[in-house]
Amino acid sequence: MAKIREISGTSGRYWHRLNDGRLQCDLCPRYCRLRVGQRGLCFVRGRSDDEIVLTTYGRSSGFCIDPIEKKPLNHFLPGTPVLSFGTAGCNLACKFCQNWDISKSREFDRLQARATPQSIANTAIRTRSCSVAYTYNDPVIFLEYAVDVAEACREQGIKNVAVTAGYITEQAREEFFHFMDAANVDLKAFTDRFYRKVCGGHLQPVLDTLLYLKNETDIWFELTTLLIPGENDSEAEIEAMTQWIMEQLGADIPLHFTAFHPDWKMMATPSTPKDTLIRSRKIALKGGLRYVYTGNVRDFKGSSTYCHGCGEMLIGRDGYELSTWNLARAGATSVCKNCGAVVAGVFDDEPGTWGSRRQPVRAIS
Repeated sequence: MAKIREISGTSGRYWHRLNDGRLQCDLCPRYCRLRVGQRGLCFVRGRSDDEIVLTTYGRSSGFCIDPIEKKPLNHFLPGTPVLSFGTAGCNLACKFCQNWDISKSREFDRLQARATPQSIANTAIRTRSCSVAYTYNDPVIFLEYAVDVAEACREQGIKNVAVTAGYITEQAREEFFHFMDAANVDLKAFTDRFYRKVCGGHLQPVLDTLLYLKNETDIWFELTTLLIPGENDSEAEIEAMTQWIMEQLGADIPLHFTAFHPDWKMMATPSTPKDTLIRSRKIALKGGLRYVYTGNVRDFKGSSTYCHGCGEMLIGRDGYELSTWNLARAGATSVCKNCGAVVAGVFDDEPGTWGSRRQPVRAIS
């Protein structure tokens, strides 16, 4: 925990006082215990006098309109634009972090001018974004800001998307996800050893979040696992992960295997071979999962969606560009045009046309 002389910010939630006078942050399973002037590992939550505050409320590292597939979400309003933003800091310490300049930032002057929750909702409307994504760094650590923005967006008919590692406590989980419509949860590996060694955390809280999303919410969610050579890419681990997902979450939960490239503290680790992604996808499909994807590589077959009933291609994807669209509407559900099998997800009658564009924008307060 970093010690800073003066800390200012917006009053935070989820903390309590310990008998020794320290304040314990109860937002995430790290349970940082802070004296006056100390910040938690996330760096953006710290103790100011007799409360824990969020120092980044209303401040962003930037706004950009992305394709929803970039989150990645393949079964949530395909082809539509999503207004994406983050702040700074993170409550995990992943050695492979590919957004480390944001998530590990200790320089708050990297953050842009303030943006109110209402201004972000207005920007989504102005840019015709169908949803707002809380991403780039984990939105769990800026819960108060994320919740206020999500509420403002919901009032305007804008969907909310959480891109998160799911490292959050039971106490905070319900409020954080209350206004979310979709989520991509980073299941970084399927061993506690990996979480401890590489991420400075534990696996079980993430599994608890996934069980919560499945059993206690109507949120559409997908999973992403970044495969790192020699760390979390063994056949045995992929098989164990697949079995758990099948038994606990069901066959319809999309799983994305994405390629690692050397970054931050793992520069000596080689990039993930494309064959590893293809092999892992085959294992997960053989294990019963219906929708398994490859990412961070060019793989038309691995990035496209297929019908679990007849094998027909439902949605063709070349990078973030959509081609084939073989979905039809049957009441409130979407089905395969060829055989009528129900396709899990949240789909419009027609695909969006945003494509692969990435468009920086400014949220005006």
